Amino acid sequence: MYRTHHCNQLRKADIGTTAMLAGWVHVRRDHGGVIFIDLRDREGLTQVVFRPEENAEVAAQAHHLRSEDVIEVEGRISARLPGTENPKLPTGDIEILPDKLRVLNRADVLPFPLDAEVSNEDLRLSYRYFDLRRPQMTRNLRLRHRVTKATRDFLDEKGFVEIETPILSKSTPEGARDFLVPSRLIKGKFYALPQAPQQYKQLLMVGGIEKYFQIAKCFRDEDLRADRQPEFTQIDIEASFVTPDDIFLLVEGLLAALFRAGRGVEVPTPFPRLTHAQAMDEYGSDKPDRRFAMHLTDLGEIFQASAFKMFRGALDAGGAVKAINAKGFASLTIGQSDELTAMAKHYGAKGLAFIKVENGEWKSPIVKFFSDAEKEALRSKLLVEEGDLILFAADKWDVVCEVLGRLRTRIAEMQKLTAGSDQLDFLWVTDFPLMAFSAEENKWNAVHHPFTRPKAEDIDKLEAQNYREVRAEAYDVVLNGVELGGGSIRIHEPDLQAKIFAALGVSEEDQETLFGHLLRAFRLGAPPHGGIALGLDRIVMLICGEESIREVIAFPKNNRGIDLMSHSPTAVDARQLRDLGISLTGEKPV
Repeated sequence: MYRTHHCNQLRKADIGTTAMLAGWVHVRRDHGGVIFIDLRDREGLTQVVFRPEENAEVAAQAHHLRSEDVIEVEGRISARLPGTENPKLPTGDIEILPDKLRVLNRADVLPFPLDAEVSNEDLRLSYRYFDLRRPQMTRNLRLRHRVTKATRDFLDEKGFVEIETPILSKSTPEGARDFLVPSRLIKGKFYALPQAPQQYKQLLMVGGIEKYFQIAKCFRDEDLRADRQPEFTQIDIEASFVTPDDIFLLVEGLLAALFRAGRGVEVPTPFPRLTHAQAMDEYGSDKPDRRFAMHLTDLGEIFQASAFKMFRGALDAGGAVKAINAKGFASLTIGQSDELTAMAKHYGAKGLAFIKVENGEWKSPIVKFFSDAEKEALRSKLLVEEGDLILFAADKWDVVCEVLGRLRTRIAEMQKLTAGSDQLDFLWVTDFPLMAFSAEENKWNAVHHPFTRPKAEDIDKLEAQNYREVRAEAYDVVLNGVELGGGSIRIHEPDLQAKIFAALGVSEEDQETLFGHLLRAFRLGAPPHGGIALGLDRIVMLICGEESIREVIAFPKNNRGIDLMSHSPTAVDARQLRDLGISLTGEKPV
């Protein structure tokens, strides 16, 4: 036996008894020969006091202890001396006076202190096994456990069955690059790691499972950022004979249960809904953060007959003129102004027109082109006041929305509009476009994936090949500007699925090669079905109040996809490559 209690368990009622504890030396203090140790395990801290007059031999041993040594102590539980109690600790009324000390393992020089913020993330990831000892990381992983358990409990109660699907799968075009796994037994052939269990969960519906879920590992070979990893975890859900409203009701209940379990808050339901067109038109984003205003305001009526060529030209070409009012931001710095201008150009604007309202004056090179009536209309529509910054965009409607939406979010960050906010603004975004045209590839691509069902009222537009106006029976759930997950009602008829493949440029031959198993399944009585995939990492991140999913994953990759702890990816032995029938050409591995 190493311990009878954990380090957050002993209280006043235990005084006079004996206990065994084991853990790490969190802090060691030498007070004139009396050694004080804060002993730590995952549950908390207990003070251990080594007094020479109590046990000289054990006290002498304690003089050699260092931070993060692993020890076991056994001794009497005593009340702390009056005035030395620590009300911040649950164990702050007691201490242990040990008569036995055993050092289980010595710690080397520490890579960084556990009780301080470490700004060097690469250092933390290199010693992740050590970083995990920090109370914040322990808290995050235990919260993740509770959220995952609450997911299973909720869906089990609703009649869903958890089923694992294959990790070694087939490479099919689904929107991101696949991670490929070469086969040793069948030379020249490859498995793919699943981007999502999409086809398998649809096949489970064909198999009559009706209600499926999985805490699924997914893999995508794509550029990384704070809320992306090459491997991630999603709560994958699929059900038969459902409508979007059925999915909304289920997911709202699930998310309410997760935030109750993880954060102890009640989430109001049902969630508000916006169509994709409404979200883009008003917020410039398909995952809008509505905790602050700064809405995109349409100015087409004001400038439809304007003498200002930039605005008039955009409207005459069938485009849009919109603006946002950044309240109180006329005092932005030159650096901030330059950043916003560069951002606008990056997302398609030719430049960034603005008005600063300072000392009662509208300061801008474009104001001289506005009539008095136009200025008054602007003042009224945008509620222009002293200290405001008005930013304009004039171009195609989608470009205007994208540019101002990006600026809106960045300005909110600059102004810290949501700093310290505990508001939880859940939202459904519905009726996404089914397809988007890629000028680079000169073809139509699926916005979600090729198995998404078009809305029934838009089937005639699909038949007429008016793809731009075809909406999908698709939906995303959003929290505070972060997409928590997305899903759709699926296609279950082989003829309709073949038509969508054809619209996406997938030939009949490729349909059979890539998706023949799915099309054959649909010919054997596939039920109507739909579902959603929720990002477990993102949900836990938001529950924990973190800004990166790396803070809620035990062993993540860095922003270059490298595991700094195990130094992977890495070169492999030439014999392994030879067994796989693979030879490397081109650049040498780094």
